[in-house]
Amino acid sequence: MRRLLSSIIATLILISLGAAVHSATPKPIVIGCNLEMTGQVAAYGQAAWEGINIVSQIVKPEALGRPVEFSLLDNKSDKIDTANASSRLIEKDNVCAIIGPMISGSMLAAGEVCEKKEVPIIGPTTTNPLTTQGKKYVFRACFIDPFQATIAATYCYRDLNAKTAAILSDISNDYCVALGNFFKQEFERLGGKIVSLTYCKAGDQDYSAQLTDIKTKNPDIIYIPNYYTEAALAVVQARDLGLTQPVFGADGIATEEFLSIGGKAVEGVMHTTFWHEKAAQSELSKKYVELYRAKHGADDEVNVFGALAADCYLIVLDAIKRAGSAEPKKVAEAIEATKDLQVITGSVTIENGDAIKPVVFREVKNGKWDYKTMVYP
Repeated sequence: MRRLLSSIIATLILISLGAAVHSATPKPIVIGCNLEMTGQVAAYGQAAWEGINIVSQIVKPEALGRPVEFSLLDNKSDKIDTANASSRLIEKDNVCAIIGPMISGSMLAAGEVCEKKEVPIIGPTTTNPLTTQGKKYVFRACFIDPFQATIAATYCYRDLNAKTAAILSDISNDYCVALGNFFKQEFERLGGKIVSLTYCKAGDQDYSAQLTDIKTKNPDIIYIPNYYTEAALAVVQARDLGLTQPVFGADGIATEEFLSIGGKAVEGVMHTTFWHEKAAQSELSKKYVELYRAKHGADDEVNVFGALAADCYLIVLDAIKRAGSAEPKKVAEAIEATKDLQVITGSVTIENGDAIKPVVFREVKNGKWDYKTMVYP
């Protein structure tokens, strides 16, 4: 009987110790990553995921005495898949916030889901102003399209002395159409004239009809606010057709893929973007550049999409710490209260879901992106 009692007591002690050990292990805080790992803009999502992994080596993924983990889902560069991925991250993975998607059209779909579920979502590069308009749970870590398009139009008109312009936009993407419209409005307001306004669709391979119209109108500048593949192909075909005018793009071409697809044809192309490593001034930024270069080589340019995704991680992590909670509503409130936070691309303040940040100008020189200047809001 005594042996039986001793055995029972020993078992209860072991169970108690096991429970104590289990309870001593803090439950992880989960941040969802809804990224374009495949599909039309896979380069964006892949760069974002890399950026998150690099910055987590600098700023440890932990908050409130708990480890922070990431749950990555591939949205396949598709609006419906992006919305579904947001639902899954919220309902199955119980995330406190979501980083991504990278493009505005997909964020419009994902944002609706997150707004209903009351879970914050932050886009590294979702520049369309409609993504955050009237939303409490949708944020961005970048400037908005009206700002970059207005700055681009002003630069073309005043600095490049362009009085006429052609616009070639991808009509299948909200981002591209909006940029073209904002550029047109500002260019005409300044006194310029849009002599050719043509459209293409994602996946198009032949731009001869649009470019022939542009050649006939002979503008001073060509504005192509499209994603990297379509923009590069259009520039290649423009040069083949004998068009020698300066070409200006937007943040959608800020990839190595644009350079590799376009080759020598894209030499001299200029564009607006979010950041360049030459603008890295803080110790945090310099460390990020150092780790990136250690992986890719000293000559490789630091990918801006990865840097902005890293910004999102830092914004969310800081919000969790300031909120003193991983409860989504409190995290969202803390993100909105972000002020002068040092992130990879500089200092960021969030107002009405939008990041207050400058625009960087770059130009392709000798087959690489070269920093030109920075314009502050």
